[in-house]
Amino acid sequence: MSADAVQYLVAKHTAVAQLKCASLKDKRVSPHVMRHTAAMELLQAGVDLSVIALWLGHESVKTTQIYLDAHLALKEAALAKTEPLKGKMGRFRPDDNLLRFLKGL
Repeated sequence: MSADAVQYLVAKHTAVAQLKCASLKDKRVSPHVMRHTAAMELLQAGVDLSVIALWLGHESVKTTQIYLDAHLALKEAALAKTEPLKGKMGRFRPDDNLLRFLKGL
């Protein structure tokens, strides 16, 4: 199947899906976006980067490193939306019972 045929089929089925799922109207759907999404899902599922590289047909794992960088950027964006804990931050100081328990291990 040619790249044009794949693009045609994705566009055709995206148009049909947009009729039932309004949120798709604002999204860019293409074979490349679907490929990238699949790679990100595999990464989030814990699949090794070298396996993802082989699956994508990358010659080098370094090429696939881009997905890992994007994954870290998503985590940073999520953390940026959180608020810091209220209260005083300090070092944990275990009580004597916990220390006795740990020493007894």
